[in-house]
Amino acid sequence: MDSLFPESYDSSRARFLRDVELVRAKWPSSRLETHPLKNFPDLSIDWLWAEPRKKENLVIITTAEHGIEGYVGSAMLKIFMDEFAPQLNPENTGVLLVHTINPWGMKHHRKVNENSVDLNRNFVYKDFDEKINPEFKELGYLLTPQRPARAFFLESLSFWGRVIRALTTSGISRVSTATLLGQHHTPKGFYYGGTQYEEGTSVLMELYRKALEDYEMVIQIDIHTGYGPRNQMSIIIPPVDPIASKDAAEKFKYPLVQKINPEEFYAINGDMGEYYYLLRNDQFPLKNIFICGFEFGTVGDSLPARIRSLRAMVFENQLHWNGAVSEIAANAIRHEFKELYFPADEEWRTKAIADCKRAFTGILSAYNLLLQ
Repeated sequence: MDSLFPESYDSSRARFLRDVELVRAKWPSSRLETHPLKNFPDLSIDWLWAEPRKKENLVIITTAEHGIEGYVGSAMLKIFMDEFAPQLNPENTGVLLVHTINPWGMKHHRKVNENSVDLNRNFVYKDFDEKINPEFKELGYLLTPQRPARAFFLESLSFWGRVIRALTTSGISRVSTATLLGQHHTPKGFYYGGTQYEEGTSVLMELYRKALEDYEMVIQIDIHTGYGPRNQMSIIIPPVDPIASKDAAEKFKYPLVQKINPEEFYAINGDMGEYYYLLRNDQFPLKNIFICGFEFGTVGDSLPARIRSLRAMVFENQLHWNGAVSEIAANAIRHEFKELYFPADEEWRTKAIADCKRAFTGILSAYNLLLQ
């Protein structure tokens, strides 16, 4: 099982490039394309177009929009290539497999890219609005401490004190929105969506447009980790999709489906899936799409677990911009951050694999894409 989960960007990429040949056996006209990063040419976004003889259906799998989440994403992409791609009909169904939207982040075990931009807050459909989420600035004392990180225990005491202050003065709802929505005004804050499209964003936008131009039906699954119940993957759907969560759960025969809104999951500004729907609605209204994410919960969804997740985000961002008083303190922060997005626990990984297979089966079966 552990061999499914790579330990480095380089080993993950090497495996993807090797396995492309297995997919090519089913789709002989498939082609591999690569986009080296302009400022880091040793890192690249790689994707495989496996095109059918008749372009009716396309299944897209994307990974590492949040770089560090690409390690779990790589495992699930491998599962799809090994077990589910062979069950598709190459006559009318193709695949677009994207390895590592954010290779710099994956290489350096960060969520953000080389410009400290969160790509899942960068898919803004029209205008970047710097006025969005003023609460993030208001909670700067909690979210963006401007000093080196101290010993983990001492830093945690300070953090919990700030959390209590924030919850008391602002309330859970405002704190949650401030921390998760995304923002375009504080470059040294996390969930920063930037003020222009990033390189990886632009590459994916071109791929999505090409898919809508060529295919009648597009299904996209984007792999994420970190949020939700521990040991339970959620299927998350952009709010613009008209299907209700309950109906989607029944349709896909999957126990946990959530819409990306404050009531069920949380709101996101600049979400990649929502961008795809808006593009379809605006420019390709006759095309059919279903866009979702697989979100593998790690620490849990209770209030203490959510605060622990926030702590990992705050500390990692603090470490990046301000450093730490010692390497011991820095390593403790890195360890917690990695466990939030790439848990080492064998039980967690086993359940994640099972959930992924169940969800792949449910979605592909619901759209009649699996050969009988």
